Amino acid sequence: MERQYRRSALTLSSLAALVVAAPLLTACGNDAHPGAAAVIEGDRISMAQLQSRAGAVRDAQRAAPQGEQMIKQSGQLTRATLDGMIRERIVKQAAKDAGVGVSRREVQQARARIEQQAGGRKQLESSLLRQQAIAPDEIDGRLRMQLQVEKIAKAEGINPSSPQGNQKLNAKLGEVSKAMKIDVNPRYGKWDEAKSTLAHTKTPWLRDLTGDAADRKQRA
Repeated sequence: MERQYRRSALTLSSLAALVVAAPLLTACGNDAHPGAAAVIEGDRISMAQLQSRAGAVRDAQRAAPQGEQMIKQSGQLTRATLDGMIRERIVKQAAKDAGVGVSRREVQQARARIEQQAGGRKQLESSLLRQQAIAPDEIDGRLRMQLQVEKIAKAEGINPSSPQGNQKLNAKLGEVSKAMKIDVNPRYGKWDEAKSTLAHTKTPWLRDLTGDAADRKQRA
């Protein structure tokens, strides 16, 4: 039963964005945090880290068929990448607070499962790059985050696939993020307190990592 629940969660195509009132503090582009894209509880996300992560996606897109089209479709890549990097830290802290962890073996097992669902490794990598601007080297990290969110929900007795459970999960993660003192460099926009995201980005906590749902929508 647990295996069935995990499979459904991993292929869940959309959940409402986390509702958080994360405070926008002083701009981290000032003298206190030079070279930082964001600072979270004193932990810096440097400009170099952000550009490296976004650059890996761009490199993969340029090397792929229809690469120019992918680049046009992901015009806000740097901002979306920073949004994702902030969310990773929120989930990591929430997992620590909940006393749950994700092993390398669990990530490998989940990876094998979604590769099978997508029709193979290359098909999975292609779908995620095209539909979600995820570079091949980032897939395991995204999987780890997905599994962490699932385990947090389970530890709290939450079923995130239900509307009520989704609200509870959002509230739980919101409590964590409120205490993390998220400080974003204003050059990337501001942290939207109502939607818990950087301006103009929309990212559910659990996403379809097989690429199937997006591909079906595109073909429809």
